[in-house]
Amino acid sequence: MFSLFSRRLYLRIWLAVVGGVAVLTLLVGWAWRVAAEQNAQPEVPQGREMVLRDDAGNTLVTGLATRMPGRAREGVELRIESEDGRSYSLQISPRQPRSDRAPGPGHRPDAAFWMRPPFGFVWMLALVGLAVAVGVFPIIRRLLKRLDVLQHGVQRFGEGDLSARVPVHGTDEVAELSRQFNAAATRIEALVRSHKSLLANASHELRSPLTRIRMGLELMGTGQPAPAFRTEILRNITELDQLVDEILLASRLDAHEADMGTIEPVDLVGLAAEECVRADAELDADTGADTLEVAGVAKLLRRAMRNLLENARRYSQGEITVVVRRKGSMAEVRVCDRGPGVPPEQRERIFEPFYRLPGASERAGGVGLGLALVRSIAGRHHGSVHCEDHAGGGACFVLRLPLRKGSGGAA
Repeated sequence: MFSLFSRRLYLRIWLAVVGGVAVLTLLVGWAWRVAAEQNAQPEVPQGREMVLRDDAGNTLVTGLATRMPGRAREGVELRIESEDGRSYSLQISPRQPRSDRAPGPGHRPDAAFWMRPPFGFVWMLALVGLAVAVGVFPIIRRLLKRLDVLQHGVQRFGEGDLSARVPVHGTDEVAELSRQFNAAATRIEALVRSHKSLLANASHELRSPLTRIRMGLELMGTGQPAPAFRTEILRNITELDQLVDEILLASRLDAHEADMGTIEPVDLVGLAAEECVRADAELDADTGADTLEVAGVAKLLRRAMRNLLENARRYSQGEITVVVRRKGSMAEVRVCDRGPGVPPEQRERIFEPFYRLPGASERAGGVGLGLALVRSIAGRHHGSVHCEDHAGGGACFVLRLPLRKGSGGAA
């Protein structure tokens, strides 16, 4: 029984309410009984004239009556001062219990013993306590039933059902706890699904270069010219190395507690200039700004810039332009190309890991993680990245990062 109460919150609350009401009832009952005993004593005038007469109507004593102090259980004592200066004492015995009184006219038979004092009072308390217990239990059970629903939902989630959610009713603490559980469960489910997708796609992407390497080694064993096969093997090894590096970086970015490097001021204009020279792209920087500094990890921001430029170079059929501007409290980097562009319905999906546009899998280079890494890096720096149309044809990828406090430049 004790273990049942320790495991059920609603039973403990119900017991506490019933106990509190029982104690309150006892106190009220005790006070009521004391007051009833006090009120049961005969009312006696204080300092008023009293006249005693015999059966014939003759006056025996006339005087001023005063009640003497004493306990109620000992009866009432009156002191009478007569007009001739004499003092008299009148004693009235306490009221006798009903069972000891002589039956009078209209007297009803005595009640059963369980209804006589003090048993009648105990029965009254018992009935009040029973009424409170019966009335309070369904109310408390209804209020705390949502905790049971929440408990079952958490149990299902812990057993592996990541789709388990709990209904949210009201605006109290239980409703807020349910909302927080649902939000946490949604994040965990998305994270697990992302990791499963990453593992499945990584396995597929790793299998292709490994198969090509194995075929090259087998052809080299047949005595055919080796230089071409050697070059192909080296290219596939480089692709494998890039894929493994991007998979590891994506996993570390997903784990928010992972240390990705030291946060320091990073000059976006200088960083963009270095990467533009490497990728043979044209830079258009904000000439009204001395520096556009953001607080971040330099190697991650360089990786994001490089991925955007490599993606533009892979699909562009003309020049690539990088524009660095200040937009209020944000620094904006726009990488624009002259490629086929991105359909509007695909502009969010291209940032998913291993997702490629239809027909893009046959293009040289790329493993489908570059843009996903850019979004993860932007999120790590409290920024964002999106794709939009480029005037005249092509696509523009816009990376927005919050400027470091104190960074100069005109708006």
